[in-house]
Amino acid sequence: MPFGFRPIAGAWPWAAAILLACAGRALAAEGGGAPSESLFLAQLVLLMLAGRLLGEAMQRIGQPAVMGQLLAGVLLGPSVFGAIAPDLQHMAFPPARDQKSMVDAISQFGILLLLLLTGMETDLRLVRKVGKAAVAVSLAGVALPFACGVALGAFLPDSLLPKADQRLMTALFLGTALSISSIKIVAAIVRDMKFTRRDLGQVIVSSAIMEDTLGWIIIAITLSLAQAGRIDLASVAKSLIGTAVFLGLSLTVGRRVVFLVIRSVNDNFASEFAVITAILVIMGALALATQLIGVNTVLGAFVSGILIGESPILTRHIDQQLRGLITAFFMPVFFGVAGLSADLTILANGQLLLLALGLIAIASIGKFAGAFVGGRIGGLSWREALALGCGMNARGSTEVIVATIGLSTGALSQTLFTMIVAMAITTTMAMPPMLRWALARVPMRKAEKERLEREEIEARGFVPKLERLLLAVDHSANGRFASRLAGLLAGQRGIPITVVPLTSAAADGKADHAPPGDAAARNGKAARGVKAAAADSKKSQPKEDKAAPVDVTVRTLDAPTPEALAKEAEKGYDMLFIGIERTRAKSGGFHRDLDRLAVAFAGPMAIVDARSAHAERPEQSPLDILVPVNGTEVSRRAAEFAIAIARVFKAPITALYVSALKAGQRGRGGPRGRRYEQAILKDIAEIADQYDQDVATAVRADTTPDDAVVAEAKRRGHNIIIMGVGRRPGDKLFFGETAAGVFEKSPATVVFVAS
Repeated sequence: MPFGFRPIAGAWPWAAAILLACAGRALAAEGGGAPSESLFLAQLVLLMLAGRLLGEAMQRIGQPAVMGQLLAGVLLGPSVFGAIAPDLQHMAFPPARDQKSMVDAISQFGILLLLLLTGMETDLRLVRKVGKAAVAVSLAGVALPFACGVALGAFLPDSLLPKADQRLMTALFLGTALSISSIKIVAAIVRDMKFTRRDLGQVIVSSAIMEDTLGWIIIAITLSLAQAGRIDLASVAKSLIGTAVFLGLSLTVGRRVVFLVIRSVNDNFASEFAVITAILVIMGALALATQLIGVNTVLGAFVSGILIGESPILTRHIDQQLRGLITAFFMPVFFGVAGLSADLTILANGQLLLLALGLIAIASIGKFAGAFVGGRIGGLSWREALALGCGMNARGSTEVIVATIGLSTGALSQTLFTMIVAMAITTTMAMPPMLRWALARVPMRKAEKERLEREEIEARGFVPKLERLLLAVDHSANGRFASRLAGLLAGQRGIPITVVPLTSAAADGKADHAPPGDAAARNGKAARGVKAAAADSKKSQPKEDKAAPVDVTVRTLDAPTPEALAKEAEKGYDMLFIGIERTRAKSGGFHRDLDRLAVAFAGPMAIVDARSAHAERPEQSPLDILVPVNGTEVSRRAAEFAIAIARVFKAPITALYVSALKAGQRGRGGPRGRRYEQAILKDIAEIADQYDQDVATAVRADTTPDDAVVAEAKRRGHNIIIMGVGRRPGDKLFFGETAAGVFEKSPATVVFVAS
């Protein structure tokens, strides 16, 4: 980047402000005191521009971008621009209520969207995993600074209170404002330090998640009391009961409803970005629900984010679309408006400056001490507790949101609001270097190192990235065995499955004319097979790792199946399972029915051809798996798929490497070839360790690859071969000579995992 970037970036906001002020003067002359849509648009453009440029500058010096967006508002507000050129600043951002309310409305909606995004980033499974340490840190980290804030509010001079007769309300809100950490800032710094998967990093992030959750519950209750105008047992009970009922219904029934709504919209709406609209509607509905029961809308927006983030079909693409909208538009506008509302010139008063410094000190000491004590109670070393205290002191975006809500509801005065914003800026900018210093001094334990190595292998994996499966099967043994495999895979992680029941006529491109009763029975049988296998899969899991129940949807298609299957595939599936009666053609190779179905899906697929015991008893036959490997990505995917299936019953599994050297040549073929095959088999063994599954290894070098695979299956009594393959170009489905040979010669069941 050229060296001239920074001075140019610094000059742009001022040049834009001058142009906006000139436009504001002309518009005021034309329209009198009426609100101007042109000025409103210009304000939005300016806030986005300044926020983006200063956010970029902050990131380049190791600070979070949100601080640049907040400082953009401070620079454009009365603190800097207003102090230098007050007339121009008033023209750019006139204090007239009607004009100001236009950009304030965008800002208020931005609060809800920011809380939605915060909720989506809240990983409750991580909190459950870390357990004791996170609970101790979050409780102590909230209680101590909350008590400090309430105590400070009790001794504030009356001149700083919005209403002198409601001191307790202001004290409660001040305590809440001082007690919350910013999960977004904390997570960003921990991620930047590559500490996300470290034991301490997980404690820090999960503690921030719990603090955020507790904080928003406290804020919702405090605001409901503020709206009541007084504090008595009735209003307190109403807020507590309303919050408990809302959380209980949301995290049980609401979780299921949100999933069904998102899936229904994703599957049935043809218009663009329909899921984004559904997510925003869900957020608005829950926010209004909390308002109706007397709890502030912030809790509804935050909880909606948690529920939406846990939806099994919230794909990364949808998440990026929503995140882009919030990050690019609403964040710079909201934080810019918050900065505009802060008048730091009041700190020129020595008494107020000392009070602001005292607020920063109390907030920092209270948060650091609470987190440090909680960490020690939770079993952390003093080095880890020290890093934890440093990390929890970042207020950032959360504090600004809290302060803005407090100002808009009358719980905070303009002076207190400015002090809290100053405190948020100071603690957030001080946290990154302090946390980096502290984390660099935390040693890594042996067990932690081994866990990180396992997770690095998992990050390259195929199965953990599956979010939704599509199952195209008929009533044959192949279809029933494919249903079983799909259920075994889905049950381990609660992956939703959509079943498309087929008939021979449908696979051949013709409509299904079966009687309604027969079709319904066939559809129900397919779904029951998947659910039974998923239930078996869940039984094998440790209690603490139990996945959510597998959601099975049966999709009956009236149109010819291959075309309809292609249309169904567009709804966002990560893998297709195919199990139909006619898989092999009389002349060899795949049947044309299979060709037609495979062409309909562009992603990974599993093609099942049940033989021997699996053809006779597809739902109950044991599994004894052979998986050929050769170092390619497709063979690695198949190995991971096979290991995940074998894990359910601890079934025997062998990874076979077929060497290009003859048996007599391997001894003198040089160490390079042997190291290569050992590295491949070691990689498969590491994947098996990740799934807590034993795997045997074998090497054959005395025949062609297909004959070697078939011979090994016969020699060891394997009844299923799971083989990774890649599609070859051509009119017919073809996976190469080795796959064709195995498909033709194997007496065991064959499953091709195709890329």
